[in-house]
Amino acid sequence: MAEKLILEVVTPQKAVVSEEAQIVVAPGSEGEFGVLKGHTTFLTSLNIGTMRYEDASGKERYLFVNGGFAEVLPDKVTILAESAERRKDIDLDRAEEARQRAEKRLADQSEKVDIARAEAALRRAVHRISIKNI
Repeated sequence: MAEKLILEVVTPQKAVVSEEAQIVVAPGSEGEFGVLKGHTTFLTSLNIGTMRYEDASGKERYLFVNGGFAEVLPDKVTILAESAERRKDIDLDRAEEARQRAEKRLADQSEKVDIARAEAALRRAVHRISIKNI
């Protein structure tokens, strides 16, 4: 059986995950990265995206992470995210509504629309929807 490491996923509001994991895969700012026990130490920023890990029993789990940072130590991964949601906690209807709002804003060609903000909202909604549909 694979050696385990501790996974902590924390937002400003709450601790989302605190458990043992066999492997952690997260959306780093320089690309997706994976961590097993014994990995070299590093610190990186995170992109909006899907994080996945295998829990102690080997079951694959999924989370949505909205940016932040990851600290990797040989026996622990700490994710400090702006926001994060477990797959089971994602509200599919709310995510679909957010996707539609963001697409409507992007289709609006007025100068009042903050394009970068609308694009980020669309990315968040699309990732939440894709995680929920796994």
